[in-house]
Amino acid sequence: MSAQPLKVHESLDAYKRQIPFFNYPALFKQHEEDYLRIFKDVCGRGAYILQKDLAQFEENLKKFLNVKYAFGCSDGTNAIMIGLMALGVKPGDEIICSSHTYIATASAGQMLGAKAVPCDIGPDNMMCPKDVEKRITPKTKVIMPTQLNGRCCDMDALQAIADKHGILIAEDAAQALGAKYKGKCAGTMGKFGTFSFYPAKVLGCFGDGGAIVTNDDEIGQKLLALRDHGRDETGMVVMWGTNARLDNLQAAFLDFKLKGYPAEMERRRAIARMYNDAFKGMPQLTLPPGPDADPNRYDIYQNYELAADRRDELRVFLKDRGIGSIMQWAGTPVHKFPKLGFNTSIPGVDKFFERCLMIPMNMTLTDDDVQFIIKSIKEFYAQ
Repeated sequence: MSAQPLKVHESLDAYKRQIPFFNYPALFKQHEEDYLRIFKDVCGRGAYILQKDLAQFEENLKKFLNVKYAFGCSDGTNAIMIGLMALGVKPGDEIICSSHTYIATASAGQMLGAKAVPCDIGPDNMMCPKDVEKRITPKTKVIMPTQLNGRCCDMDALQAIADKHGILIAEDAAQALGAKYKGKCAGTMGKFGTFSFYPAKVLGCFGDGGAIVTNDDEIGQKLLALRDHGRDETGMVVMWGTNARLDNLQAAFLDFKLKGYPAEMERRRAIARMYNDAFKGMPQLTLPPGPDADPNRYDIYQNYELAADRRDELRVFLKDRGIGSIMQWAGTPVHKFPKLGFNTSIPGVDKFFERCLMIPMNMTLTDDDVQFIIKSIKEFYAQ
């Protein structure tokens, strides 16, 4: 007698495995002794704000990205905000961003009195250059691509549009530290680029953290002051600024983690390759580009975001097997927040968010975990 197919809501005692979408305790446990050593060292020196550990991390980050200036910031949102201040963004200016991004990409400019203009995505779910150009007005000051899920946008196309219309490009590379487009690192192709070190990011700290980078001397000098109450290298206040500094303890943790970061990027690419090889040819799933799909791009897979038929049923099925999954931005793109004044349809984003789903992609996953996730998804669609 053949086995009966598994039901979506069937609870199986045999499945005791737990694979959370992100294992936050493991972030500390993986290198617990090293982190305790760093904590004792930094705190024992009383080195809390703007000390040598931050300077060292910034130097190593510059080398990693091959960029001229790098400044640790309190978080990715404030990094964007001081970057826009350095560009001279003022009330009434417009900033075009993808609607498939975290609200911070849009809110940073709004806090300066500028207006966020959400745009559509292309087939790879990244900012669509053609739709960007349609949304340009005389008030457009900045195009801000989100280098989403560890993948870079089509920066050549976006730069051509920016040059044509005399507009600046600034990158929200919060999810893309180490990703590359034609050999150039995410965050280094615009006037400035920002990163987030939120715990769940590929390079994550133990709280909020971020960075901003640039190759522009004038912008670099402004950023130095803007993140520290307007003070320059001598401590003299030379402009109005804010407090957007990365604290020294978090910088020390990040500098330690940066040493092993190349191996982490490769591990994520290996997991993505396993997913893509297993799911290709399944008509119920639309996959992200694989790690070998485009020689012009080096994707680091901050997330593995696909589109799935019967998405909500699949999530329940995976949960019953102890597998965590999420819908990015809690399933709500930027233009779907009516209380923020948006009242528009963006077809590509709307369609994608009917099916979008992220499955586990992090350094706590074993190959066996990945195969269990693959097997479970295939079982769901085999019913």
